[in-house]
Amino acid sequence: MCVACALAGLAADPATSVCACGAPETAQAMRRIEADLKRREFLGGTAAVIGLFAGFGLAPVDTRAQTPGRPFLLTNLRLFDGRRLAMQDGVDILVEGSRITALPMRGQGPAEAERIDCGGRAVIPGLIDAHWHATLTAVSQIVALTQDVAFVHLVAGREAGATLMRGFTTVRDVGGPAFGLKLAIDRGVVTGPRIFPSGAMISQTSGHGDFRLLSALPRMPGDPPDNTERQGVAAIADGADEVLRRAREQLMRGASQIKIMAGGGVASPYDPLDSLQYTEREMLAAVEAATDWGTYVCAHVYTADGIRRAIAAGVRSIEHGQLADEETVRLMADEGVWWSLQPFLQDEDSNQYADPAQQAMQAAVAEGTMRAFTLGRAHGVRMAFGTDILFNAAGGGSSQGRQLAKLTRFMSPLEALRLATGAAGELLALSGDRAPYSGRLGIVAEGALADLLVIDGDPEGGLDWLEDPAANLKLIMKGGTIHKDELA
Repeated sequence: MCVACALAGLAADPATSVCACGAPETAQAMRRIEADLKRREFLGGTAAVIGLFAGFGLAPVDTRAQTPGRPFLLTNLRLFDGRRLAMQDGVDILVEGSRITALPMRGQGPAEAERIDCGGRAVIPGLIDAHWHATLTAVSQIVALTQDVAFVHLVAGREAGATLMRGFTTVRDVGGPAFGLKLAIDRGVVTGPRIFPSGAMISQTSGHGDFRLLSALPRMPGDPPDNTERQGVAAIADGADEVLRRAREQLMRGASQIKIMAGGGVASPYDPLDSLQYTEREMLAAVEAATDWGTYVCAHVYTADGIRRAIAAGVRSIEHGQLADEETVRLMADEGVWWSLQPFLQDEDSNQYADPAQQAMQAAVAEGTMRAFTLGRAHGVRMAFGTDILFNAAGGGSSQGRQLAKLTRFMSPLEALRLATGAAGELLALSGDRAPYSGRLGIVAEGALADLLVIDGDPEGGLDWLEDPAANLKLIMKGGTIHKDELA
């Protein structure tokens, strides 16, 4: 008897002693065995992956989904819908599946719905951080650039869960290897926010995304990529053709938007803050690649000259921009360009620098921050909230909500909250068909994705409640699934 017959449980024909391996019954049995082996292999692999994450404290947390055929009805609440600068009373929120399907008047929802009594508390949309680095937030720069990438990703997975527990149900990742983390979150391996990934930050040689040491220079045509390039943190590209290639590579990986470095920064040692990076033609190459795929380019840049060059090339979102002058701000408003602006205020949450030159640049950015919010609001620039918390091994993104609360220095609490909800959702919508999720974000409206927070606090009176999300976020819902419920 051959091995195939033995595995299939078929004996040779006793009259002829001919092997039965060619019989239809054998082929059918072998297909069943192969399918069972593949299933066992898949389950074993999945168990191994989940076990790996569980060992690091990253096993999916308990969640509560809807009973099939029975929607959720949030009632007894005050609503901020992410658009209007007012709280609404007398309305309930009906959630079916992953979406908000209706906003019935209080008491008018379907009788079969599972009621969630919010106890008169405020309900707001899930928060959006439009400038986030999911894999680079909770590790130091030296760890991110030199340590085993698996460790970096495990830390990122833990931070993703913490991000969701802070009430941020969606982030726009503007640089770093976030594709694997996004996949793990989307498939339920770990919990975390939705991720709109940019992939590697595209930078010129000597640009803000060039993390190489001087000892790595000169780079010759046959040299291998730097470690940060291999990991997907950055992509160094010089000349329009090379920028085009690197942008297309990020789109191939699944980028929802492209990120380029168009100017210097405070933390980077080799590129001065006022340096212009990338020619207009090089920027245009990235814009052409993104436009061909129905999406857009965002650009790291601080100075007025850099912002104007980026706008001329077709960049649709300016990241930072604290050193813009009034003429440039007016140009941003006229062109409908988005301003992803962070509260860099040289305070307890700022990076600490020993170099006097870096301290001076940080002070200039902090002064520019005060002016930027004033100018942006005065000229009606389309603004969205982001934090850019980066390389913070000690605290990770723990200041994320506190950063949003700082915006009340420049505007009303509800206006600040809108920058992290409805306005940020409009910015994400620029990704068009490249958006990885279907549905409107940042608002409480019929047809929108059901991302909801129930809070202990008055959004109209202030945002201090954001500083202690563990105590003040009583319910966290993402896509119709409850990830935290302390209302009982």
